[in-house]
Amino acid sequence: MRPHARPRTPDLTTKKDIARSAVKAARAVGGFAVQIEVEVQSEAEADEAIEAGADIVMLDNFTGDGLKVAAKSIKQRWAGKREVLLECSGGLTEENVGAFLNNDIDIVSTSSIHQSVQHVDFSLKIDK
Repeated sequence: MRPHARPRTPDLTTKKDIARSAVKAARAVGGFAVQIEVEVQSEAEADEAIEAGADIVMLDNFTGDGLKVAAKSIKQRWAGKREVLLECSGGLTEENVGAFLNNDIDIVSTSSIHQSVQHVDFSLKIDK
């Protein structure tokens, strides 16, 4: 959860309240058929997101070993209490993805597939 610099409001006093309010608002708009995903930077933020009702928690920018430890810990802590999918993202490439794979991660995502593709510069000119 990346807090943004904005003034505090009386009804949103902590990051936990913000996460809870955001998940609740997303659920109100999307209904029961939509999965809510929250991006987090730590185990504590993951717990807040799960507690708030997130369906998917994206563990962003963890190291390979840090991700394995965090994912296992989160899955163990929430086992039997709440079903949640864990996603890893941030810094994954075709070359290093193996370091992030483990049985506690449900989703692996990377933008390197499309961000590292060389573009083709062309134009279409029509002669009359």
